Amino acid sequence: MKKMGLLVFIAALAAGFFYFDLHTLLTLDGLKSGLAQFGAWRDDSPLLVGGAFLLLYVIVTALSLPGAVIMTLAAGALFGLLWGTVIVSFASSIGATLAFLVSRYLLQDTVQSRFGGRLKAFNEGIAKDGAFYLFTLRLVPIFPFFLINLLMGLTTIRALTFYWVSQVGMFVGTLVYVNAGTQLGQLESLSGILSPSLLLSFVLLGVFPLIAKKIVDLVKARRVYAGFTKPKSFDRNLIVIGAGAGGLVSAYIAATVKAKVTLIEAHKMGGDCLNYGCIPSKALIKSAKVAHQMRHAENYGLNSSEPTFSFKKVMQRVHDVISKVEPHDSVERYSNMGVDVVQGYAKLIDPWTVEIQRNDGDTQRLTARSIVLATGARPFVPNLPGLDEVGYYTSDTLWEAFAKFDEPPKRLVVLGGGPIGCELAQSFARLGSTVTQVERSARIMGREDEDVSKLAQESLLQDGVILLTSHSAVRCEKEGESKRLIVEHDGQESVVEFDALICAVGREARLEGYGLENLGIETKGTIVTNDYLETLYPNIFAAGDVAGPYQFTHVAAHQAWYAAVNALFGSFKKFRVDYRVIPWTTFVDPEVARVGLSEKDAKDQGIAYEMVRYELDDLDRAIADSAAKGFVKVLTVPGKDTILGVTIVGEHAGDLLAEFVLAMKHGLGLNKVLGTIHTYPTWAEANKYAAGEWKRAHAPQRILNWLEKYHAWRRG
Repeated sequence: MKKMGLLVFIAALAAGFFYFDLHTLLTLDGLKSGLAQFGAWRDDSPLLVGGAFLLLYVIVTALSLPGAVIMTLAAGALFGLLWGTVIVSFASSIGATLAFLVSRYLLQDTVQSRFGGRLKAFNEGIAKDGAFYLFTLRLVPIFPFFLINLLMGLTTIRALTFYWVSQVGMFVGTLVYVNAGTQLGQLESLSGILSPSLLLSFVLLGVFPLIAKKIVDLVKARRVYAGFTKPKSFDRNLIVIGAGAGGLVSAYIAATVKAKVTLIEAHKMGGDCLNYGCIPSKALIKSAKVAHQMRHAENYGLNSSEPTFSFKKVMQRVHDVISKVEPHDSVERYSNMGVDVVQGYAKLIDPWTVEIQRNDGDTQRLTARSIVLATGARPFVPNLPGLDEVGYYTSDTLWEAFAKFDEPPKRLVVLGGGPIGCELAQSFARLGSTVTQVERSARIMGREDEDVSKLAQESLLQDGVILLTSHSAVRCEKEGESKRLIVEHDGQESVVEFDALICAVGREARLEGYGLENLGIETKGTIVTNDYLETLYPNIFAAGDVAGPYQFTHVAAHQAWYAAVNALFGSFKKFRVDYRVIPWTTFVDPEVARVGLSEKDAKDQGIAYEMVRYELDDLDRAIADSAAKGFVKVLTVPGKDTILGVTIVGEHAGDLLAEFVLAMKHGLGLNKVLGTIHTYPTWAEANKYAAGEWKRAHAPQRILNWLEKYHAWRRG
């Protein structure tokens, strides 16, 4: 009711302004005709007229009424350049702040609650650089000031910041218009003020904030680097710490552009993806899938059989696959590219110096103009009582350990219902282990939509995985050779006996031992960076899992491009890292692949959407492959074919997703997908049929009805 009352009051004032023709006074002709009378009043009561003028200017600005430009001219004509500028400068800032506060009071809560998800990045930008953005807008009068007042009220910028930035930012423009007002008698129209030369001057004023920002950045840099002595020359253009995906790509780019680069790795080249993650897990998944197909060979018209195999050979194949991929990431390959590869532990000594404890026992110090931190992540191990006593494995350690087993663990517990946990649980179940998967949430794969989680859960259950969702691990116990996990559900404890336990509850960034704390580089679970992947020090960058926000190999490689290019060429041009289109796949069977928004994301963020779904049991190739399980689900902007997000569950889902990733990256809608020829019979046709479902849902029914009548008429 208070908001409604304020809105009615403002509307009444605005209506009265136009009803009593006050707006005619705020035109150039009206101003000229009344200037003599106003001048007489000023001469009689200068303070009273000055105060009344300031108050009227505040009201006009606060109500966002037309005429502020004319009043600025009037201030110059009535009070001269000095006092006219003083009056308008304060009146305009106060009025703008009142308009800002009214907009915030009436609309901010509604806008933020409805569009908060979409405005998240914008709000973060305002919180970080809002004053700079506002200052830029205030300096360039191409942007209507009243609109800036109202829109800024919808953001999270502080009112005090809004006021003082407006006061400073509008000063130059105010001075120009007040000065023009002192020559009011010579002005025939407003175009006399807005001459090409003057407009060019205003545009040039827009460059000033960029210069000011550069100066501010230099001042900040001097403050950050205070206490350090910058080398007069450098051993390297770039030093990269960590040879996972982020580090390898950073070094590759540097070497390609002929920079002198050193890549430092303490353990294995290729990082987690090659040695412990993507490659070994996919090799294991393939072996497990073949075993599964043998058990269900009747689906293909063959005789089903229980697979007999050597578990050691299965694990040996995993290591053979790693060995075959290793040359892609080897020391030799990168050395041949021109990268100086050093095996050892790196530590930052100062913003330009890295000390290396080499694996051969020597200590080496190198300086570089820029440094990229790509130290990766490691499995998170929960603080679970008794865990160390019973022993456990992680996605890092199981590959070497299980390679020594003659057979897979008979009873295996997997802690965690995320992608890693689900992939491992299904694979070992298919290889003969009795797998119990424990997840404290109500469902597995909680980042996906419920229908996706449900289908994945059904698949794991069919493979024999015992799923304990909504169960929390309480403690581990060991009695003799017996190992037990105690879990709690609805206040009741139960016991799960096991022979081996895998912790797959997530991964945490590697932050310790690199000298970050000595340099004051901020960390919040990951290394804190700006949009350019710069840390506290503009010459030190972070990329990959250690930088977040996504722990995917392809994102690490994506970030590495920005980190390397900004590190090497940032003095000329810097690029903001682009996270708009990030795909990912969980390689359970059937695969789960997604890019963009899920339905859950859209609802949580208050984003309106339409959804179309194509079931794979209708796809000819899926039927032929006896794999007709899953769907393609596409979210679009209501009434448009613009893609907001895609989720695919099914065979080859990760491969099928690429077409939608390309479409979203380059702004192609479903009509373009539908109009593309897809080979028959292939899995890729599912994408076209999903686009067809959208087209069918948006068919112009009125036109179709007329066409039906037309064809009936043509038949006679």
